[in-house]
Amino acid sequence: MENEFLDGIVRAFVLLFTFDAELWNIILVSVRVSTTAIFIAILIGLPLGSYLGLKNFKGKKFLTNLLNTFMGFPPVVMGLIIFMLLSRSGPLGSLGLLYSTTAMILAQLLLAIPIIIGTTKAAIESGDPNIKETIISMGSTETQLCWELIKDSKRSIIAGILVAFGQAISEVGAVIIVGGNIRWNTRTFTTAIVLNTRMGEFGMAIALGVILIGITFILNYILTHIQTKRD
Repeated sequence: MENEFLDGIVRAFVLLFTFDAELWNIILVSVRVSTTAIFIAILIGLPLGSYLGLKNFKGKKFLTNLLNTFMGFPPVVMGLIIFMLLSRSGPLGSLGLLYSTTAMILAQLLLAIPIIIGTTKAAIESGDPNIKETIISMGSTETQLCWELIKDSKRSIIAGILVAFGQAISEVGAVIIVGGNIRWNTRTFTTAIVLNTRMGEFGMAIALGVILIGITFILNYILTHIQTKRD
C-alpha cells in the first residue's frame, strides 16, 4: 500500500505536468462547480445570516433550529430531493437539468447556504455590542450596519466559508446522483476517485486524492491569508 501511495503521488505530478486532458477536465469541472456554488451561497447567505443575527422576531427560535438541522443535512438525501425535482416526471423536469453541472451546482449550493447563514448569524450575534451601538449612533443605514458588522466578524465568517467550500468540493453522494459521473462532462474529483477505487485503479485514485488535497490547501491558504490580514 505504501508503494501504491508513493506511485500515486508520482502519477499525480506526471498527469499534472503532462497536461493530461481528462485530469484537467476533472479539475476544471470540480473547481468551477464548487466555486460557483460557494459564490452564490455567499451572496445569499451573508445578508440572510446578518439579518437573523441582528433582528429579534417571532419564530426566530424555530427558524434557528430549522437552520441548524439543514447545516447537518445528509448530502445524499439532498441529492435525492433534487433528483426527484429535476427528473422527467418531476416538477422541474422540463428544464432538462438532470445530469448536468448546473444540477451539481444546485446540490452544492443548497448544502452550502445553511452553513454560511448559520456561521454569519453566530458571528454577528457574538460580536461586540458596543460596536453596533457606535455604528447606529453615527446614523448608518441598516445595510451599512450589516456590512460593518460583517467586516468586524470577517474571521469567523471566512471560517464558515472555508467549511462550506470543503463540504462542497468533497461532496460525492449528492453530485453523483444529480450529475451522473459522466466522463468529460460531470465527473469530479470525488466521483472519479470512487470510480477508480471500484475498478481497482488505486494509483489513479490516490493521484486524484493528492491533487484534490493540494487544491483545497491552496484555496484554504488564500482565504486564511485574507482572514488573518490586518485591516
